Amino acid sequence: MISHARLNSPLGDILVRVDATAISGLYFDGQAHQPPDLTTLPRYDDHPLVQRAQAWLAAYFGGKPQPSDLPLLLQGTAFQQRVWAALQRIPSGATATYADIAQAVGSPAAVRAVGAAVGRNPVSIVVPCHRVVGGNGSLTGYAGGLSRKTHLLTLEGAWPREKPGTR
Repeated sequence: MISHARLNSPLGDILVRVDATAISGLYFDGQAHQPPDLTTLPRYDDHPLVQRAQAWLAAYFGGKPQPSDLPLLLQGTAFQQRVWAALQRIPSGATATYADIAQAVGSPAAVRAVGAAVGRNPVSIVVPCHRVVGGNGSLTGYAGGLSRKTHLLTLEGAWPREKPGTR
């Protein structure tokens, strides 16, 4: 059964979508591209995967190592899947540009398509789309809002930076 829960975070409520085996959504409340029916799903705050997501987020926001075994179900096109996999390879404390991601997925001319796929990331923070910056190193769009993106990058020690990809 697919269900949802509402989790607290220092950056506002986060809605999590789970089924029996995986987390398929993690969205800041009101985030762009959030499924419109998310909050109409049954609410199940005590679901074991909701508890695992809460523990992961608590570790993340507490500056502690996050468990690496969080089961995710990322539903999207093959291109989106490649982009989301590339996002997961950006280490904490670092950034990458949209062009870097386009190169990493074997489509160097598809920078705009990469941007669209990054914006449709269904599992915010865990799949770190906030680590993607503009070609000149500037902060650009984030479905959860630029103030949250700034906070997340600052928490990770990746902002401010003079150049993307530096540590």
